[in-house]
Amino acid sequence: MEILRVENLCKTYGRGETAVKALDNISFSVEKGEFVAIIGPSGSGKSTLLHILGGVDIPTSGSVFLDGTDVYGLDAGNLAIFRRRQIGLIYQFYNLIPVLNVEENIALPLLLDGRKVDQRELDALLKTLGLEQRTGHLPNQLSGGQQQRVSIGRALVNHPSLVLADEPTGNLDSKNSAEILDLLKLYNRQHNQTLIVITHDEKIALQADRVISIEDGRIAHDEVMTI
Repeated sequence: MEILRVENLCKTYGRGETAVKALDNISFSVEKGEFVAIIGPSGSGKSTLLHILGGVDIPTSGSVFLDGTDVYGLDAGNLAIFRRRQIGLIYQFYNLIPVLNVEENIALPLLLDGRKVDQRELDALLKTLGLEQRTGHLPNQLSGGQQQRVSIGRALVNHPSLVLADEPTGNLDSKNSAEILDLLKLYNRQHNQTLIVITHDEKIALQADRVISIEDGRIAHDEVMTI
């Protein structure tokens, strides 16, 4: 079942002679539960693409449909609500709130949405993330790998339609990188969680169901990986 459809997506920064076309007429679709890696050199447009898929940046033209909703057909207020409920974002540098502890950072999307936290479900998520002994710790009391686990928990707590990860292991050593990838794959396989990862790491790309290569704002290759 198709969960994401991108149609003729373009993004241009600036005007006239100084205009830079970051995305140039990109189209593709993603099935529910698919693990897609997006790769490409620096400046190729892959991070711009992820930010548009996540509702963080607005395209110059084109459309993004997520679970049947025309994302950029929504007004600003409804887009913010939709993004919070349907999209989980994981960043390379974690983006945790420094004055909130582990449990509060993970529960933040629910609290912002005015929803009650299901403590049993939150405890189960904390256990899966290996953070059950760190619930009261602030971000500066955690290792990089633990902070990224908090970031993953925050992205997953709302059961979003789509999880987007921007270089999720780029700031970690090889051991923590492997553990973070294993966590993402766990939710992808066991919970049928649709996952798109921006990465420079060939090891991550080779474990995806599909690899999309971006060059100069266009899709250069779109390959289904075979075991």
